[in-house]
Amino acid sequence: MRYLLFILPVLFFSCKTEKQPEAAAPQEEVKIYQADLAYEYKAQLGEGALWNAAAQQFYWVDIEGKEFHTYDPISKKDEVYPMPSRVGTVVGIDDVSAMVALEDGIYTVDLNTKEVTLFSDAHDTEVSSRFNDGKVDPNGNLWVGSMPLAQDTATGKLYRISADTTAVIMHRNIGISNGIVWTQDQSTMYFIDTKKGNIRAFDYNSNDSSITNERVAVVVPEELGFPDGMTIDENDQLWVGLWNGGIVAHYDPNSGELLSKVEVPAHNVTACAFGGENLDELYITTARVDMTAEEKESYPLAGSVFVARPGARGVTAVPFGVE
Repeated sequence: MRYLLFILPVLFFSCKTEKQPEAAAPQEEVKIYQADLAYEYKAQLGEGALWNAAAQQFYWVDIEGKEFHTYDPISKKDEVYPMPSRVGTVVGIDDVSAMVALEDGIYTVDLNTKEVTLFSDAHDTEVSSRFNDGKVDPNGNLWVGSMPLAQDTATGKLYRISADTTAVIMHRNIGISNGIVWTQDQSTMYFIDTKKGNIRAFDYNSNDSSITNERVAVVVPEELGFPDGMTIDENDQLWVGLWNGGIVAHYDPNSGELLSKVEVPAHNVTACAFGGENLDELYITTARVDMTAEEKESYPLAGSVFVARPGARGVTAVPFGVE
């Protein structure tokens, strides 16, 4: 939701100290799908992929461009909502309002007037930081993570923000807080700290919206890229944008196996969300930052929104504040 402000992957990933389990061997044949251009745009750091079922629109953000976008795949119209600071992610409230995570707090956005109103001033003050990716849990709470701007410490925090504006820190010591999803039975939450190079699983208690029992579900090999934003399909399979990888990777979190890839004509793939009338279209955001001149020449569409049809269906995103 996505992140990665001027990422220097070789520098910050080389300092990992946590021992990783062996990556699961991929199946003999990994299916390959191709993403097509949905909307051409030169976003600096496209992120925050979300399908708002109430509006039947794809929501996304350009973090460094300080923009929130709503894209209508029928009319092909993309509406831009300028933000006063970097915007880490967006979630839906209804068809006329949304919620965004800005640098200094959580704000609501009136989609008719474009008015931005402070909802919660929760933000990380330990170091210079900003909010990054986030999504709404099955109980209607916003979970959103912070990340240090310098990206040289693991001081990020994962917040849970409820409809009464209460903000609770649910997880600490995060390098770059990223993708977050919940299973259909509401028993498991998956979460990505990009610096760890894996996808973590937590037991999720739907009675009090708490998490316990952290463990590694999927190890992402560095040669594939670095895990960024993530979505989940109706079979609880994970779809993960890979920074520096040019793909969305489809994983089985129970086995850790890579099942398929969606190839995207962009170097840095940041986030994805299933959308469309049948939730069978995978919308994908990308970025232009952290690219060489040669890479920009090779990927002229980087920063655009893409779409693929990988033979899976997503789930409807829960609106903020709605159980």
